[in-house]
Amino acid sequence: MDSWGRRPSRGMLPLLALHVASEYYRLERKPPVTAGLLLTNTLIYLRPGALNNLLPTIDEVWFNPNIIIKDRDLKRLLLSAFYHVGDSHLVYNMTSLLWKGVQLETSMGSTKFTSMVVALLGMSQGITLLLAKALLVFFNYDRAYYYEHSVGFSGVLFAMKVVLNSQSENYTYVHGLIVPARYAAWAELILIQLFVPSASFLGHLGGILAGILYLKLRGLYSGDDPLTVLFRKITGILGRPLRYIRNFFQLRSRPRITGRGTVGGSRIGRDVSGTWRCRACTFDNSDWLSVCEMCGQQRGDGLASVRLHRNREPPLEELRRRRVERFVR
Repeated sequence: MDSWGRRPSRGMLPLLALHVASEYYRLERKPPVTAGLLLTNTLIYLRPGALNNLLPTIDEVWFNPNIIIKDRDLKRLLLSAFYHVGDSHLVYNMTSLLWKGVQLETSMGSTKFTSMVVALLGMSQGITLLLAKALLVFFNYDRAYYYEHSVGFSGVLFAMKVVLNSQSENYTYVHGLIVPARYAAWAELILIQLFVPSASFLGHLGGILAGILYLKLRGLYSGDDPLTVLFRKITGILGRPLRYIRNFFQLRSRPRITGRGTVGGSRIGRDVSGTWRCRACTFDNSDWLSVCEMCGQQRGDGLASVRLHRNREPPLEELRRRRVERFVR
């Protein structure tokens, strides 16, 4: 989350695109939700074509506690996380999102990862708002935070970092320093504030606290949390039409194949160009054959022939024997 800046040239964006493409290319399983978050943040920043008129401007979505509370402007509470003030701001956050998102979504699954991101977004923004208001009410400390303008996805990224490293016993690098992985978010909070004073300290702190709160709440459920269950139901409902369409076209384009012919169901007697269908077992045979390759019945025409062939249909064991003999020729 950043509280300053202007939008410079977009020379760093091709490097970001190349990095994302190379990372996804080497992955055996491509995390779709992480890709969607990367695309959403980038499109909001670039505002191509019609999106430029549809999306609010950055001045309309700055995270400002005073405006959010006074005007009850809830869109600032959520949309501000997806806006960035410059190339370096966007590239840094999206590179971090790629690294954390791939690991978390791969290990958790896309549905659970989605519910986690939604929860972390709401909690990190809400905690930041509460912290700013508390500093004003209890300490009358309003200059730095209550009237601060900030945007960016880094609050959610700090929360994701807490979740990712919560069970780790390893050490990691944080801007050149080796620290225990579970304390990496706290170390990064301090170092970023030292090197980039204009960064939103309260926004990053809110993200860390949101990650801790998420872990505490998740520990209360032995199974899936209610938000994950809700997203799984929504995904199932939305996925039904797609699965139906996919299965429909698969059935239309891929008939059941047995040996050198096809076995049909109710289309008895229906001839296809180059083949004839046995009246007894519905096997499609080549026009060059006068005897069914599956059951050995003679080729015939007419309803009387159908009845005759059905009456002469060999026993099931005989049909099985003929199939075995046909495949071992």
